[in-house]
Amino acid sequence: MSETDTIDRVITCERIHNFRDYGGYSTSHGRLRSGWLYRSAQHFDANAADLARVSGLGLAVVIDLRGRSERREAPCPRPDGFDAEIVSIEDETVTQAPHIEAARAEMTAEEARASMANAYHTMPFRPVLMQLYTRYFEKLAEVDGPSLIHCLAGKDRTGIAVALLHHVVNVHPDDMMADYLLTNVTGNIEARVRAGGRHVKARMGEMSDDALRALMSVEPMFLQNGFKAMAEQYGSIDGYLSEGLGVTPERRERIIARLTV
Repeated sequence: MSETDTIDRVITCERIHNFRDYGGYSTSHGRLRSGWLYRSAQHFDANAADLARVSGLGLAVVIDLRGRSERREAPCPRPDGFDAEIVSIEDETVTQAPHIEAARAEMTAEEARASMANAYHTMPFRPVLMQLYTRYFEKLAEVDGPSLIHCLAGKDRTGIAVALLHHVVNVHPDDMMADYLLTNVTGNIEARVRAGGRHVKARMGEMSDDALRALMSVEPMFLQNGFKAMAEQYGSIDGYLSEGLGVTPERRERIIARLTV
């Protein structure tokens, strides 16, 4: 892991889950900025204290990876005076959040993990999600200020985006994976699983705790499957970034210049 302590990454909130800083890692270009790159789950349940915490981050842009129906069902409140640009697309990035799509009635924990791993084979190629990933990298190359990227649970669509950014700036693969896996230990895990479980159970009915925890967690093979699929379809992860998401060498250079110190 990077020299940056894991605890320093956590943005402590009562009702915004999986909220953390994904900067601070060493790269081949220097160090990725701290206090500049944030990721989280959705903010629908945020209370006043949480919103004050968000306000204090000085965000310039928020990239909301949720689809139209997800945003309609769970609109995110914003702090008073909040003037960050909100980037979203009026379409569906996925039919439902990946962990909900992967759920099946009466599935075991092993089946849940296999279903999530399988979802990563196709998730990076959802056309609307690719449009949002493109916008994410555009904003990172243009905006002089902190950004936040989130989806529903802040672990799959967001996890892929963050890992791709780490790849772009040459964060060590071990640090990239360690950051991805922080989802499993960051914040109030029990509250996060309960929050995610509400969405799953609303669509699938009752489910065992073990299966639900598997759906709400991440595993190395999930991200590995996503990267493998990118390489198979585009020749490499860099091919996916350049051909699929428009991360040209020039854009990569601008991102590196803005985000590393």
